[in-house]
Amino acid sequence: MWQEAFKQNFIEHAKSQYPNECCGLLIDDGKKPFYMPCRNTAEKPDFDFSIHPADLATCESLGEIIGICHSHPDSTSRPSLTDQAKAYSLSTEYPKADWYIFSWPEGDLHKFIPQTESPPLIGRQFVHGVWDCYTMVRDYYKQELGIEIPDYQRADCWWEGDQELYLDNFESAGFTQVCGSAPEDLKNFDFKIGDVVLMQIRSKRVNHAAVYVGDGYMIHHLYGRLSTKEVLGGYWLRSTRAVVRHGKIIRG
Repeated sequence: MWQEAFKQNFIEHAKSQYPNECCGLLIDDGKKPFYMPCRNTAEKPDFDFSIHPADLATCESLGEIIGICHSHPDSTSRPSLTDQAKAYSLSTEYPKADWYIFSWPEGDLHKFIPQTESPPLIGRQFVHGVWDCYTMVRDYYKQELGIEIPDYQRADCWWEGDQELYLDNFESAGFTQVCGSAPEDLKNFDFKIGDVVLMQIRSKRVNHAAVYVGDGYMIHHLYGRLSTKEVLGGYWLRSTRAVVRHGKIIRG
């Protein structure tokens, strides 16, 4: 049975890469599914995994990806929040792929099916790059306004470097600045539902975004916290550096 061969090959790969995480893919070539080991290019391979782009391309050329596999060194086989978030983010690209986690030296193999539904806008967990403040903006626009806005690759803590993710990209995403950071301007500004409020939170960069949802409220997702709805005022207005509005809202 292919399942036994897959399991054995995956386990041996995990053992060989310990104490780092191994990663690989389960491929269906139309004959018999098989395990293909891949290189882990994560910055912290003992804590995370990222499949080498060349290995991913090779696997895609061999057949359909039906499983995404990695190991948990010195931990359980249960998926972490990051695992669940990654699985969700890849579920559209690889709709038939289940996830497999092997814990070593515990020796347990766990399989889980990725979540495919977007989590609720309020109360979602934070995982940077998957469920963060920019994802909140994208999901609100898609769910509530029927507007698709582009995603952008972003490394965790990008705001500690020279990148200005929001200021450099809001125009290409379809937004126009409609208000700056002057207190008087913000105090008298007529916010419209869907306005995106760009903030500078304990950083030299504009590193946070919220969406105005009406009646003086905004929704946003702070780093390391649950997403929430709260009044747009006080500290949040003092932290505001720009308000941008999507072209479709401007045009009505």
